[in-house]
Amino acid sequence: MTETEKLAFALNQFAGLSEDEFKQSEDFWMPRTYKKGEFYNLRGTVCTYFGFIIDGVFRSYTIEEKTGEEKNVFLYSANGFVVSFKSFINQIPCDYHTQALTDASIIYIRYTDLLSLYRNSHQWEKFGRLLAQEAFNVTMTRIEGFLLKSPEERYLDLIRQHPDIFNNVPLYHISSYLGIQGPSLSRIRKRISGK
Repeated sequence: MTETEKLAFALNQFAGLSEDEFKQSEDFWMPRTYKKGEFYNLRGTVCTYFGFIIDGVFRSYTIEEKTGEEKNVFLYSANGFVVSFKSFINQIPCDYHTQALTDASIIYIRYTDLLSLYRNSHQWEKFGRLLAQEAFNVTMTRIEGFLLKSPEERYLDLIRQHPDIFNNVPLYHISSYLGIQGPSLSRIRKRISGK
């Protein structure tokens, strides 16, 4: 499958966009590569594009002002979307940094081009509504995970959502995302592998 075919398939799965509807957008999508450590979006800037990840992993994180500690908020991996949802949807400055954790490649579309598609197509308008719902769901799932789930349950959710994450990302980033210390992650992994 080519990169464009992967994108078309993902958009069909996500919002039911047909081949003809996807073709309306084809000229707007642009490829981009990132080196490990390069930023997709910086805190305080407006996220003006929406990306589909071909390969690689990204994280969104904040920096604790008093300690300087980085805290991972979201992870994004291949065949998924990367975007600072709130910033992108509302066109307001972002509250966190989004950075490539590995070398990565994406196909992205600019906010203004997406608005143009919304104006000209009910199916693309539906995509926009589903995107807003997805932003809400992702955020609520993260919040509820910390409130209602054990670290082990959050770990299992992470594996389901990002099956190759351990092959690509250092454990300290995973610990930060799960909200636990490294030794706790090691214990969880040992317990799960022993089951």
